[in-house]
Amino acid sequence: MTAAAASRPRLSGTNLERAADHNQRVTLHAIRVGGSLTRVELAGITGLTAAAIANITRRLLHDGLIEEAGQRRGGRGQPPTKLVVRPDACHAIGVNIDRDHITIVLVDFAGQTLARVVKEIDYALPDQVRALYRASIGEMLQRAGVDIAKVVGLGVAVPDQLGSIDLPGRPQAYAAWDGVNMAELFAEPYGLPVFIENDAAAAAMGEMQLGRGQQHNSFFYLLISSGLGGGLVIDNAYSRGATGRSGELGFMRAYVDGAEGEQIQTLVSLSGLGRHLQRHGFALADVMNAEAFSPALDACVESWIEQAASWLVTPLTAINCLINPAAVLIGGRLPMALVERLATRANALMATAGAALPAIAPVARAELSEDAPAVGAAILPFSHYLLPKPGALWKASADALNS
Repeated sequence: MTAAAASRPRLSGTNLERAADHNQRVTLHAIRVGGSLTRVELAGITGLTAAAIANITRRLLHDGLIEEAGQRRGGRGQPPTKLVVRPDACHAIGVNIDRDHITIVLVDFAGQTLARVVKEIDYALPDQVRALYRASIGEMLQRAGVDIAKVVGLGVAVPDQLGSIDLPGRPQAYAAWDGVNMAELFAEPYGLPVFIENDAAAAAMGEMQLGRGQQHNSFFYLLISSGLGGGLVIDNAYSRGATGRSGELGFMRAYVDGAEGEQIQTLVSLSGLGRHLQRHGFALADVMNAEAFSPALDACVESWIEQAASWLVTPLTAINCLINPAAVLIGGRLPMALVERLATRANALMATAGAALPAIAPVARAELSEDAPAVGAAILPFSHYLLPKPGALWKASADALNS
């Protein structure tokens, strides 16, 4: 295929099989999002006819993906039957690999975490991740009472260029990650299909499916982990960019007193917070594990929040001007109370610095926080097999050109 041919817009049609599959995925997703819907409500939400909804829900009931959950009363005539997803219809595993921890979760089809293992470890090597997974997953399944036959796949959320981006403390051996085949790393003991995604993208997708994405169909997700990442959702679809690297605001430079400074993630990240605390005689653990701060520690944290919020003004301005999202959501492993304080201060600074902007999206804490990348990774197998896919009705480019 020539470069010119590859760049042509895909203006091909679809076929009945692809349309039927898409309609079933949309209907199932509507039930997941709505929590409890009648067939009449599904027809209104999806735009499908009552007959089509009746056929689709019959198939979903037969396949055990949904179930009837009583009748909705209060109207006239025969009360309509409510439909809900079956949480135990299928399950998935999510793994988040980062420079300061490994998280493994087992989730059901409703997105609820049934089992969780977290290992706090700096710069874990591939063999250490493999060993933790193999030692943990059998016990997790047993504890949750889940048969491996009901697990549809395993999702992995991992920062891009995990082994090569130079963050403080990175050992030379950590470069081994750049040559790792994730499917092989998690091949044993069950040989599950493996789906890989950037950690910020996975977190944004999880928020889209299970969190505040239900209130905002377009938002920017800001992931504070050992580094700083971002994810962009537009019209209920994750936007990757031309090379899959959209949202990388951690690489932007902060402007302090009008001068260009360091990459934003050198400060606005857990590693940046840790260095700030260390300079003042504290440790990151003092913040991560404490329910209350001493006055001295609180003052130290407050100074970091003030500086971090000021460093975020430039990227938040760009996000508002170029993307115009409904909200900017902050998630990750930063303690919830600190996320709230950072969001409050960022909103205050943007109200002043962005007074001339055409629109300013509110900054708020994401609903999925600490385990967002792992839970988002677990959603990947569900999305692949059962939920709507962007562009699902388009033929592949090669098919379109050869038809």
